[in-house]
Amino acid sequence: QVQLVESGGGLLQAGDSLRLSCAASGRTFIRYNMGWFRQAPGKEREFVASISWTGLNTYYADSVNGRFTISRDIDKNTVYLQMNSLKLEDTAVYYCAAGPLHTPTPNYDYWGQGTQVTVSS
Repeated sequence: QVQLVESGGGLLQAGDSLRLSCAASGRTFIRYNMGWFRQAPGKEREFVASISWTGLNTYYADSVNGRFTISRDIDKNTVYLQMNSLKLEDTAVYYCAAGPLHTPTPNYDYWGQGTQVTVSS
C-alpha cells in the first residue's frame, strides 16, 4: 500500500508560478512510476505529467508542455510539479498518482486526495 499526500496548492494570478509536492509513504516508493492529473469543475480528470521510476523518462500533456516540469526526489519520497506561466485554464484540483506503469492514462494504483489550484486574472 502506498499513501500519497499532495500539498502546495493555492490561489494565484495568471502568469504566476507554483510548485506542488506529493509525499509518498508506505511500500517502497522507488520503483513506482508517478503521475499528476487534474480535474476542473464539470470536466473529466485529465493527464498533466508523469515520470518513470528511474526519473529518466517524462510525459507531458500538450497543454502544459514547456510550462510545467515534473521531478522526483527518491531520498525524500517526493514528486514535484513545477508550474510556471499559469493560465486561467490551469484551475483544477491536482492529483498525484503512483503505479507500476509509466503511462499518460489514469491506470495508476494509488491516488492522493488532491490539492486545489486556482488561477485568477
